[in-house]
Amino acid sequence: MPSGPKPMTKNVSHFHQLTSTRVNSRRLRYLKMAITLHSKSLPFPNSFFLRPLSSSRQIYVATATIHCSASPSPAMDPQPSKKHVAVCGGGVIGVCTAYFLAKKGAAVTLIEKSSIACAASGKAGGFLALDWCDGGPLSSLARESFYLHRSLSEELNGPENYGYRPLTTLSLTVTESSSSKSSGNSNSILPSWVDGPAKSPRTIGSTETTAQVHPQLFTKTLLSKAVNDYNVEVVIGKVESVGVDEGGRAESVVLEGGRVIASEAVVLSLGPWSGKFEMLSSIFNVSGLKAHSIVLEPKEADAITPHALFLSYHPAQGGKPMDPEVYPRPTGEVYLCGMSSEQEVPDDPETISGDPESIKVLKRVARTVSSHLGKAEVRVKAEQACFLPCTEDSVPIIGEIPGIKGCYVGTGHSCWGILNGPATGAALAELVMDGHSSIVDLTRFSPARFVGHRKRVLT
Repeated sequence: MPSGPKPMTKNVSHFHQLTSTRVNSRRLRYLKMAITLHSKSLPFPNSFFLRPLSSSRQIYVATATIHCSASPSPAMDPQPSKKHVAVCGGGVIGVCTAYFLAKKGAAVTLIEKSSIACAASGKAGGFLALDWCDGGPLSSLARESFYLHRSLSEELNGPENYGYRPLTTLSLTVTESSSSKSSGNSNSILPSWVDGPAKSPRTIGSTETTAQVHPQLFTKTLLSKAVNDYNVEVVIGKVESVGVDEGGRAESVVLEGGRVIASEAVVLSLGPWSGKFEMLSSIFNVSGLKAHSIVLEPKEADAITPHALFLSYHPAQGGKPMDPEVYPRPTGEVYLCGMSSEQEVPDDPETISGDPESIKVLKRVARTVSSHLGKAEVRVKAEQACFLPCTEDSVPIIGEIPGIKGCYVGTGHSCWGILNGPATGAALAELVMDGHSSIVDLTRFSPARFVGHRKRVLT
């Protein structure tokens, strides 16, 4: 999620400007994150490299939960009218791209290293906001995607299948006290379950402008639709390289073990692992921000109303205020996240675990905010962490890779990946199939913006 003093100075100026307006805490945190990450680069090994196709043809396939290849089979020529596209990455960006590509008539193979939505797309909060990105480069992308989420919910029965629902969103200040007793509150804005020492509450999102999904269920539901209705194929395997013909056009994806998947176009949606893929890292840097979360199951789930909370949290022992977020879910769970830090992204997403101290802090936040979330009142369902993919200029990278025809990238969405997944996928599908995007202008997101800049930074 870093280099160059000019971008950082611009972001700092923008940050001070925003603090004097009616801006919510997620947007402020997004800018703080950008400022922090501009000051430090993360070391990444160049473990992937664009190379000629291997002569080996050993098949590397594993089982998966959704219609995966289970055994070697003869290559099948796609119908002449269909363009074959390989989408690499089974997170929300890759799945949305595969869905919209298939809906436009492409023959799609989705390739995932581990399992569908196993990283940030399965461990994020799933918060959606219509206008929180207004005034910046993400504005049109976020607005279009917010409405796409709404239409997809109607198409896929989102309320029942993946917990889509509108939310009232509040910001408030919580200060720990030496006493563990709840101070309660009489403010009409706050729901009754927020009975801790909360102050200065205000509404920062209505049911018209904020909503939520369960991100893992959303991603898997959309993929099931793509598989069942549009014949998307899912393959579990590690992408080793992209094959490029003599004319500089992508023609295949090579998996670890030697399997070659021929394709007329390739989309790389590798999230924070984009920084480990040399074809991409030679042009731009994508770093990882490790974010922690817990999922609680309260005994009195019916008492928890659909109010998302953005906190300014002041620890009893002093120190810097924290900005955790609290999302009740219609499943009866309550999701809390926060405690982010720069760390190197591991090779295997399945090895990512939460830091014990960060998890401990989130539990303390929960019981301070609400007696319904105290230790004796909940079952801890998950203690987890994930990596958010962040770019040098804090803007996602969406578009065709410079110098490689037919090879596209979608990454770097940071904390807005779930929100912006649908519009990113729809825009990439149009770009691949039609040669341009009409749903969103992708000019600002093009990876070409880093060409030349990266050389200057390196020298």
